[in-house]
Amino acid sequence: MNDEQLLRYSRQIMLPQVDIEGQERLLSSSVLILGLGGLGCPAAQYLAAAGVGKMVLVDPDAVDTTNLQRQLLYCADDQGAAKVAAARVRLLAVNDSIQIETIHGRLEDEGLLEQVRKATVVLDCTDNFTSRFAINAACVRSSVPLVSGAAIRLNGQLTVYDRRQSDAPCYRCLYDEQSNENLSCSESGVLGPVVGVIGTMQALEAIKLITGFGKTLNGRLMIFDAMTMEWQTVRLQADPECPVCGQA
Repeated sequence: MNDEQLLRYSRQIMLPQVDIEGQERLLSSSVLILGLGGLGCPAAQYLAAAGVGKMVLVDPDAVDTTNLQRQLLYCADDQGAAKVAAARVRLLAVNDSIQIETIHGRLEDEGLLEQVRKATVVLDCTDNFTSRFAINAACVRSSVPLVSGAAIRLNGQLTVYDRRQSDAPCYRCLYDEQSNENLSCSESGVLGPVVGVIGTMQALEAIKLITGFGKTLNGRLMIFDAMTMEWQTVRLQADPECPVCGQA
């Protein structure tokens, strides 16, 4: 690190849990963020500020008026622009020393697997089961840790799936692919700070995975209720019959 970087990141470098070694790990890491909506926006902002060396941003959508209530990387002037392009501009304004690659579209099959394999950590900030199952399968296959967040209405949830720990569960251990409960913000609504809380904590878990400090949420699911301001933690177990990780 040069003197400018030492000064920029000094407040987290002075933490013994991070220190110089942890900051160097951040600077040499690559994070794949799938989805630049309510979860991906705060997650990307905090990771950019923390000094993640490279981020790959993936989203097929353009900025819409209804996004502005909670997706704080965007402003009114961005309406109609690709989310990944607008997000890149804002994130480089936060930290112009990082690398940002954008993919305006959906990643599937080999394209998804290729990007996952290049990543240090993957953040699933999507909003549908189809994408989540595909991302999970690619992470299991590549042994890349996955930070998964979700939020709808006044509730959010967060966990880590890290199959580098042999007895850890994956997303498919919890959810059946036959599920059709694809709740969307457009149909069910969501409060902006709820996605902000979950997205910010996704960034925190990613930083912990990269630097190696603390205990991550691997094997635990945290559930947030904004109505009561209460958190619940549920222990997760791997399903030995899981079609994705059961034979791994």
